[in-house]
Amino acid sequence: DMIELDEYSTEEIQFLLDSAIEIKRKQKNGEVYQPLKGKTIGLIFEKSSTRTRISFETGMFQLGGHALFLSKNDIQLGRGEPISDMAQVMSRYLDGLMIRTFGHDNVGNLAKYASIPVINGLSDMAHPCQVLADLQTVLEYKGKLKGLKMAFIGDGNNMA
Repeated sequence: DMIELDEYSTEEIQFLLDSAIEIKRKQKNGEVYQPLKGKTIGLIFEKSSTRTRISFETGMFQLGGHALFLSKNDIQLGRGEPISDMAQVMSRYLDGLMIRTFGHDNVGNLAKYASIPVINGLSDMAHPCQVLADLQTVLEYKGKLKGLKMAFIGDGNNMA
């Protein structure tokens, strides 16, 4: 699962960044790299986002998989069905889940009850995919992360 970055060591985060940069290089060079061929990820959007949807759908396509968009109107999240039941049902059909939600407890409960990997696409406590993307950008432009001083000043809407 990818719920919060503080669950990962510095070495694991560096591995993720190096892997992302290598996959990006392959894509730019036209190399076919499809490790997710035949896999489907469910994209749960309680809170909508243009960039998150486009990046996850495009990424799954480029890696050979399929993304299934699920808006809050398509599923029972918050409308009666317990998240534990929803997680178990989705685990039978999908290979992974991404959730972009308001409450961090939704992410934690989905991960607790799902038997497939869960990615936090955004919650009120964490935005790990955005942080990884930002770190990748810095690494690509600066060539390193160690020793750099960084500050994020945002609007406070999603992360600050």
